[in-house]
Amino acid sequence: MAQAASAARTVILTVDDDPGVSRAVARDLRRRYGESYRIVRAESGDSALEALRELKLRGDLVAVIVADYRMPQMNGIEFLEQALDVYPGARRVLLTAYADTNAAIDAINVIDLDHYLLKPWDPPEEKLYPVLDDLLEAWRASDHRSVAIAKVVGHRWSARSSDVREFLARNQVPYRWYSSDEPEGRRLLAAAGQDGRRLPLVVTPDGTALVEPDDPELAARVGLATTPTAEFYDLVVIGGGPAGLGAAVYGASEGLRTVLVERSATGGQAGQSSRIENYLGFPDGVSGAQLTDRARRQAAKFGAEILTAREVSGLEINGAARTVRFSDGSAIAAHSVILATGVSYRQLASPGLAELTGCGVYYGSALTEAAACSGQNVYIVGGANSAGQAAMHLARGAKSVTLLIRGESLSSSMSHYLVQQITEAPNITVRTCTVVEAAHGANHLEQLTLRDVTSGYTELVDAQWIFVFIGAAPLTDWLEGTVLRDERGFIPAGPDMTPDGQPPKGWELDRPPYHLETNVPGVFVAGDARAESAKRVASAVGEGAMAVMLVHRYLEQS
Repeated sequence: MAQAASAARTVILTVDDDPGVSRAVARDLRRRYGESYRIVRAESGDSALEALRELKLRGDLVAVIVADYRMPQMNGIEFLEQALDVYPGARRVLLTAYADTNAAIDAINVIDLDHYLLKPWDPPEEKLYPVLDDLLEAWRASDHRSVAIAKVVGHRWSARSSDVREFLARNQVPYRWYSSDEPEGRRLLAAAGQDGRRLPLVVTPDGTALVEPDDPELAARVGLATTPTAEFYDLVVIGGGPAGLGAAVYGASEGLRTVLVERSATGGQAGQSSRIENYLGFPDGVSGAQLTDRARRQAAKFGAEILTAREVSGLEINGAARTVRFSDGSAIAAHSVILATGVSYRQLASPGLAELTGCGVYYGSALTEAAACSGQNVYIVGGANSAGQAAMHLARGAKSVTLLIRGESLSSSMSHYLVQQITEAPNITVRTCTVVEAAHGANHLEQLTLRDVTSGYTELVDAQWIFVFIGAAPLTDWLEGTVLRDERGFIPAGPDMTPDGQPPKGWELDRPPYHLETNVPGVFVAGDARAESAKRVASAVGEGAMAVMLVHRYLEQS
């Protein structure tokens, strides 16, 4: 049975089936946090869930949940997964032995685990308290009110329904999915006066019914910021991937009035990654969503504005001002601009794929579809890290995962650690020298025609799911006529524009362009959109930070 003090304070809950360990954890927690938090102790997953439900009914807040991994009947991961339904905002810590670290690493992706602690945690001043201090600070900075849930009614094979789910998930907007052919979905459609011919239907937390909403309308209705608070800034960052978020964090933290503009959702391609294992400081890996959430909160903490679902259509140079125009005709201006627009996955041109996009054919991870792939045969096109990370993630639930690559091996384009993991995964197959010749299906993907590029042999296979990760197309067309781009659309900067030592055409300053500066003074580029960039998360974040340093130098000399 859970034990709790009577004081009505925010709760830290700990659960461990070993009474001695349970008492020791509670003792250490009370010693540090007992004056400000109520420490609740339980000795089984069931009793801890009962305690959480009682706390919920009384309206109490739970800041942190510490759960032991090895518990009978219900292990720590299973418990934390159920605890999420009761207190989704509570920070989650898994207490584990060294032998169970692989389970803890998996939990980072399964339940978005915030941290895991190895037993023993002595001395707590070094191993326990610093972790809890950080988690409590993050919890206090978040909104502790009950989470309002949006309702999405759609069809499994509706492309726009899939897009809406992905948009909400990537922007961390809680929602519940209802199929239009199930009773609750039909009830919601009837309540909104809809017959189900126009999908999706989104019911916002305040009860507003949106039929086939576009991203800007959806963003505004679910509480995402879409309108700038000012007309002029020190710095406009265009693009919310790792480079853009890095620039926003460093720009705002160093006193620049900073606004980040993102057309869809922060995180970029990295935000869709199920697991990033080679990012500095995360030896056990981190999901793209988790990394994005932390970076976004960090940028907001320093005062950066983040605008979502805003399409940038042009850049103008008006004296010392750089004017950023939006597709709706509005505009903002700034002293400086950082272009961090990233890249998008190239589209497969094979017959049938365009018509079935969103209906079994997906570009990028589309992680909201992962659960529906359980027990299915899944195909992935691509041989770089993003494809490998998706393969490992989907392989946890799929019957089989087949990686299709045009080349002869993965080693030329994928990190060694991922190649090893894929080789060791029993349900992942790599088909080399293979391309998708065509896709077939009426309302959704049913079959694929695969072709061996060496022999020309074709094969028809049954398939309901294919995820495509091929190439990188820079999102820079809107810069035509203003910022110099290479033949592939990437943006050269600094020394790359001056191989002969001469400044780029039209350059009027008596200094050469700074390292990440484009042919337009005060306009910088960072991340994957830059010509010859490394296409790695760490380098993108680093370039975002470096670009801010160069912005400071530019502003000082302007």
